Amino acid sequence: MDIHEYQAKELFRSAGIPVPPGEVARTPAEARRIAEELGGRVVVKAQVHIGGRGKAGGVRLASSATEAESHASDILGMDIRGLTVGKVLVTRAEDIASEAYVAVLIDRRRQSPVFIVSPEGGVDIEEVAAERPEAILRLPVDPRYGLLPHQAFRLADFLYAEAGHARQAARIMDRLYRVFTSNSCSLAEINPLIVTVAGQVRAIDAKVSLDDSGMKRLPELEALRDTSSEPASETRARQAGLSFVKLDGDVGCCVNGAGLAMATMDLVKYYGGRPANFLDIGGSSNPDKVVAALEIIASDPHVKVILFNIFGGITRCDDVAKGIVEARSRTAIAPPIVIRLSGTNEAEAIEILGEAGLAAYSSMDQVVERAVRMAGSA
Repeated sequence: MDIHEYQAKELFRSAGIPVPPGEVARTPAEARRIAEELGGRVVVKAQVHIGGRGKAGGVRLASSATEAESHASDILGMDIRGLTVGKVLVTRAEDIASEAYVAVLIDRRRQSPVFIVSPEGGVDIEEVAAERPEAILRLPVDPRYGLLPHQAFRLADFLYAEAGHARQAARIMDRLYRVFTSNSCSLAEINPLIVTVAGQVRAIDAKVSLDDSGMKRLPELEALRDTSSEPASETRARQAGLSFVKLDGDVGCCVNGAGLAMATMDLVKYYGGRPANFLDIGGSSNPDKVVAALEIIASDPHVKVILFNIFGGITRCDDVAKGIVEARSRTAIAPPIVIRLSGTNEAEAIEILGEAGLAAYSSMDQVVERAVRMAGSA
């Protein structure tokens, strides 16, 4: 779950991380009022869950309240990579002497948090990693002990030669780690972390991603979710209890179990296709989940064929078959459906599908190869 920059900055501010003052505006008039209250130069920043806001024209510097109002008028309603801007953050502009990059995220290979820092901030860290890997320091953190003081200073020393700047940065590292752990984060990023002309170290941008699995124990953070800034398919999948990730291919995949889902997508790629999504219906035998899954996949205009790959254990094949038939009776499903069912109540499932004019296969290779071939000829 991503949250907006202004929300992430509130988490930072609560933890004692220095961030510039600012407020959210939903109208140009509100942006003008906020700019007048802040005084001096301000930055007007689009609030959407997507990167590349600056390159798209969604981040603009204003030297007056009138200019801030004009920028807000241009940015509000702007489309940035498929998302419509509904609000802007108006925040005080800083006089920047240097920019750095700081983030803490989950390293799944190490199964621990890891800090990534670079003295080259304000740009895509992927570019720095590819072109100047020596400009990046990675430091794993043992979750049993947290970020230790000497580790915080090691990170800070990598960024700053001036001792005063390093001390400020070390305190920010410690507080950023507390934000990360106390809010069930998968990512907490500052890009850039700046040193002002006056020598103050500040976080002038904030990006935080929260682990959905932790939201049940942190209901106050669940309230930060902005469904208008996420794809409708992801919202519906979450509400239906489905694990769903949109991809850029044309073979829609509906599978039970994360491991089988990954293997299915690998096989789609092996046979020359491109998966359109990751969708795991889990171990449920509820046909309504299958109906929701099929409707979500079919709503993607890029999907040319829908591939079901079900290995029935807890998930009963006949319930999946009932869900497929029910979905086709409720709504027009344009893409053809290719089905593999194997396991619990497989014979009953094949009979249900046969009565609806659908065929099922038992070979995983056969059904994936067929789906890829159909997508290629569509």
